[in-house]
Amino acid sequence: MPPLDATPAPEPGTRTLLHGLRLIDGSGRPPVPEAALLIEDATVRWAGPAHALPTDLAPSTRVSLGGRTVCPGFIDTHVHFALPGPAGNPLQGLYELPSYRTLKVLDRLRATLENGVTTARDLMGLDAGFRQAVAERKVPGPRLLVSVTMLSQRAGHADFTLAGGIDGLAVAVAFPESPRSLVGSVDDMRARVRDLVAVGADCVKLATSGGVTSPHDRPEWLGLRPEMIRAAVEEAQAYGGLPVAAHAIGRPGIEAAVRCGVTSIEHGYALDDELRAEMVDRGQYLVPTLLETTQDLDPARTSPSAYEKGVRWHRTAQESVARSAAAGVRIAMGTDSGLAVGHGHNLKELGLLVDIAGLTPMEAIVAGTATAARLCGVGEVTGTLEAGKAADLVVTDVDPLTDLTLLGEPDHILAVVKEGRLAVDRAGLFGGGTLPALCP
Repeated sequence: MPPLDATPAPEPGTRTLLHGLRLIDGSGRPPVPEAALLIEDATVRWAGPAHALPTDLAPSTRVSLGGRTVCPGFIDTHVHFALPGPAGNPLQGLYELPSYRTLKVLDRLRATLENGVTTARDLMGLDAGFRQAVAERKVPGPRLLVSVTMLSQRAGHADFTLAGGIDGLAVAVAFPESPRSLVGSVDDMRARVRDLVAVGADCVKLATSGGVTSPHDRPEWLGLRPEMIRAAVEEAQAYGGLPVAAHAIGRPGIEAAVRCGVTSIEHGYALDDELRAEMVDRGQYLVPTLLETTQDLDPARTSPSAYEKGVRWHRTAQESVARSAAAGVRIAMGTDSGLAVGHGHNLKELGLLVDIAGLTPMEAIVAGTATAARLCGVGEVTGTLEAGKAADLVVTDVDPLTDLTLLGEPDHILAVVKEGRLAVDRAGLFGGGTLPALCP
């Protein structure tokens, strides 16, 4: 007898054919009208024009999508599930049990998945246990990649020590037992990266500049000395080539991160043409987090210093990003959800990549799928809808190539499938158990 919490699995080799759809596969190629997509267990077995489906790939079941559009599941490369967004105050964690804070994280994971994000990179806050729980379908959520914490020097962006001596960062995340965030030397940096590897981090997050919300620094300050950044990059490379993401807003922090070889610049507001050219040459990525810059700042919820910094730097961000895109810098979608951005609204970033960064709608979709997958190191697994990759997909009733902003509205995310399992079906398209449920 199977355990009570077991999810009935499809029979091996079960094939579900989705037809009557318009396919945007994430590669940047033109959409395929009158397309079909064959799901076998957790993967895509075939995708393309319906008339070209090989005759030897007989489906077990068929689902007509009535001409609706199918895109790959989207990837948010910069989220903070441990933080509440505008719905709460991170310091509320001072008054909450860790178990209660964990349950709130689970609700954020579910909301993010059901609104179209099937893979997410958490850049400070979650440990590898959340990743394991999602991977084993204990809880619904996007496929997770975790940095566990963020590393900076004392009086840097990871230093949220309050006046009374309390570590504000520790009480703002789900598990304060994670490796400590503050580093004081090159040797200390090497040790911290090794600690992160030991607890299962998928990437390393550095704060190479100051930040907006942190109390002891400013975005134009250098947040880590170059020799410490180089040490982190060397250690990450030695441990399987882990990606290194650099929070970098002002030019000194961006310059140090770029020239020390990080994988991605997160935010990158003060990029100039010299550094853009270097990023292109090095193949580095920019995650501009535009959604964060469009949120109305509430002076009642932030310190006067953070409010002043936010107003100034968010304007700089919006003036800069189009020049970065035009220079050929690789753009990947990331939202910084959890700070001023609420969870579950991630796909609003796509419209901003068009309206502010100047990408075409197709380029924005690629930024949120194939490019984001390559940045995160999962390009062989997801990011495009093609044979052999995970069956991660979003069904929508809008044409993203004519009004991409509508993808940010939950009502237009009709269904989300992750690894061949149904995460949500708002329109009742998959009746009769044609796909198994994602979680029990």
